[in-house]
Amino acid sequence: MAGLPLFHYRHEQWFPLPPERVFSFFECPENLSLVTPRALDFRQLTPAPVRMREGALIDYTIRRFGLRLRWRTLISVYQPPGLFVDEQLLGPYSYWRHEHHFRAESGGTRMLDEVTYALPNFLPAVVSHWLDRGLVRPQLDEIFLYREQRFAELLHEDQPGQGLVVGRL
Repeated sequence: MAGLPLFHYRHEQWFPLPPERVFSFFECPENLSLVTPRALDFRQLTPAPVRMREGALIDYTIRRFGLRLRWRTLISVYQPPGLFVDEQLLGPYSYWRHEHHFRAESGGTRMLDEVTYALPNFLPAVVSHWLDRGLVRPQLDEIFLYREQRFAELLHEDQPGQGLVVGRL
């Protein structure tokens, strides 16, 4: 990591559900396709169901700029219902660490996403900064805004007997 510029992205969202329920939704990789913009053409390669735990590996692909990109994630920290961390082992970034924090707040759950990342190491630092401002950060904003909108829709559709797909606490 020495010499690579690290970037930080932070997003907060509040849900009118208890932390256990929100954690359960987000810990389930099968739900990623429900809250990922269609343009990314997210496909989970690891057969479902994925047993979420520390040390779990999850493979998937996304499409970006007309290219199918493979991504492998390691769950490096798993502390239900308050925290899990995924780290990219294989993918488009030189470094990617995504912390998912869940805490009870105002009768619901405050979810905080903290992402630390570095662009490919062959890029000069000035190019990395330029690409982050002009491309990567706006893309992250778009993904997290889409996720907010989709989760609100899924909550609205969550009628007794149907329920959201949830992980296994």
